[in-house]
Amino acid sequence: MQAVFLDKGTFSDGVDLSAPTGVSDYILYDDTPKDSNLIIERCQNAEIVITNKVQISAEVIAKLPKLKLIQLTATGMNNVDQDACAAHNVTLYNVAGYAVKSVPEHTFMLMLNAMRAGLYYHNKVVDGTWQANGNFCLLDIPLVDLEDKTLGIIGVGTIGKRVTEIAQAFGMTVLWAEHQGRAPRNNDYTAFDEVLARADVISLHCPLNEHTKHLINKESLAKMAKKPLLINVARGGIVDSKALADAIISEQILGYGSDVFEQEPIANDDPLLSLGDHPRVIFSPHNAWGSRSAQDTLWQILSKQVTDFIKVN
Repeated sequence: MQAVFLDKGTFSDGVDLSAPTGVSDYILYDDTPKDSNLIIERCQNAEIVITNKVQISAEVIAKLPKLKLIQLTATGMNNVDQDACAAHNVTLYNVAGYAVKSVPEHTFMLMLNAMRAGLYYHNKVVDGTWQANGNFCLLDIPLVDLEDKTLGIIGVGTIGKRVTEIAQAFGMTVLWAEHQGRAPRNNDYTAFDEVLARADVISLHCPLNEHTKHLINKESLAKMAKKPLLINVARGGIVDSKALADAIISEQILGYGSDVFEQEPIANDDPLLSLGDHPRVIFSPHNAWGSRSAQDTLWQILSKQVTDFIKVN
């Protein structure tokens, strides 16, 4: 079968992206622009399309008569028209479980940096501020410990549960948020609004869908009684960027650590960019998933899925 990988450049250099067993014709592109005609041209003879973030629309799927499988190199599936896949008998696979170490560790990198003003103090060392001050230490921005703080987790999948384990090792109390507007399903979960009110830190790990779009907005931010730190390693669209930026500027919440944004790369006019010098704000370019180990694991899972598909097709 012919397989076309549309955006292998989303992986780090040196990661082994060898063709899965059973692929006889393997074509790789570093990147594929958002152009339906170009996508169709590149995939015209493909039975398998592999992609991370290229959007595969209904129009594209309809014009690829040989297509049998779209294999994503990610967990989120919102880049592909799933209804069109079903209508044209195209199988759609994602990859899950590859970043269960990488994303939780990145979560705490963001959390600790924000709580202890890590980037702020780093800059004070390298820009001469500390030397000019003359004291043996600088403490103009308070350092905040995680121990004894309450962490609210929104999205309790594999990653959310691993974040729970790490948080408990830090001595944090963890609350699992039930879906907004629902009663807690059991004693392990706490009502959504109660989590907002009680948490010192809120960490987002839920998918982006019609129920979670701008879940963090002006109204939900107003319910965060303890002025928490917010961490987002889920999807940018879960947070209303303007409302979040306003909440930080007005000191309604402590700060924000995020790996994801509504537009990626981040738009030049995104309100969050105005927070770049805030001591409790830290951003990363959607790479929480991408430790070398996670990338290797992802490709192993993907290769097995593609090979198993080829065997029965």
